Amino acid sequence: MRMTRLYVEAPLCPGPEVELPAGAAAHAVRVLRLRPGDPVTLFNGDGREYAARLVEVGRRARAAIDSVGAPARESPLRITLLQAIARGEKMDWIVQKATELGVARITPVSTARSGVRLDAARADKRREHWHAVAIAACEQCGRNVVPVIDAPVELAAWPREADAGDRGARWMLRPDAGTRPRDLRLAPGRPTLAIGPEGGFDEADTTVLDAQGFRGLALGPRVLRTETAGIAALAALQALYGDG
Repeated sequence: MRMTRLYVEAPLCPGPEVELPAGAAAHAVRVLRLRPGDPVTLFNGDGREYAARLVEVGRRARAAIDSVGAPARESPLRITLLQAIARGEKMDWIVQKATELGVARITPVSTARSGVRLDAARADKRREHWHAVAIAACEQCGRNVVPVIDAPVELAAWPREADAGDRGARWMLRPDAGTRPRDLRLAPGRPTLAIGPEGGFDEADTTVLDAQGFRGLALGPRVLRTETAGIAALAALQALYGDG
């Protein structure tokens, strides 16, 4: 039987009962139709998961935590996906699948050819939405660490000052590049993978990325859509150098 996994943004430990947040409670009661006594697995992003059972289901839901475990489900490749913002559901799909493939961080960026421009208010709302998409993907795939979803930023403003010292391997997808994933010989670490918008990076974008130490990486001679390229690259890197 498939175990129900629910995200709880609160400290967790065996013994005390915990009240499920409204969203998780509604999902458990209205969608899954769980009842008192049904087992659930809770996680809060600390890398562990907590075996629990429902003790109250109604206007609110509470669970009693019985035990804690720390299964190894995080990839040794702590990949940052520097993703040009895609339109609508395409970006949701990218966040969902990248989370399933073990990405550690997603930084949405605006580029010269980006078709999406977000003001501060919309950027905050989209970040919250993408964080919720990542949580749902973790509930589904079994991850107990939710990837970091950064606030959208202009490509020229990346990296943030706090991250400037992290100089892991950096690659930008370009169909004309001579390097393939099998050529990289990556060791466990924190590589960054940059994915352009529909139409690709323009010359100004490439200049910015070159200055930040990015090198070209190709998946083959075909031009992939922005929502396909990053996911295909993540799958290849995980299969060759991660835990795929």
